[in-house]
Amino acid sequence: MPGLLAAAERHLRVGVPADLTDAVTRSHLDDGRCVGWYGPTTPGWRVAIDAERADAPVPPALGRRFGVQDFWARWTRAECCCKLADVPVAAWWRLHGLGTPADGSAVWRTLRVADLVVTVGFAPASGSVPLPASVAGSRRLDR
Repeated sequence: MPGLLAAAERHLRVGVPADLTDAVTRSHLDDGRCVGWYGPTTPGWRVAIDAERADAPVPPALGRRFGVQDFWARWTRAECCCKLADVPVAAWWRLHGLGTPADGSAVWRTLRVADLVVTVGFAPASGSVPLPASVAGSRRLDR
């Protein structure tokens, strides 16, 4: 997994959704673009991505709740963890805000791709970031 995350830029494509239908997984942006993951499949692992425009304004209600410092990086990491855990974002917020727990099995990398902030994350398929009383969580591999 570390090798895929270290080379994440090579496995991401940005375009219109119709051109990225063959991606392993995708994240849709508010401006109509899409980011697709084109890395090799990794048996036993799930992959998720989340992307946002780096210069997008932080919604005022979310900025008041979570702060605006490094917002889109924190947002994409939390969204990625939610996707890997099959947890609604509102449930995640109650437990972690926009944080990511350090005691889980997921690994991720948050990076800049052109004008975007993108997080790519992996979790074991057999027990991907479970949701017991407190979501088990994730750990950062690289930033």
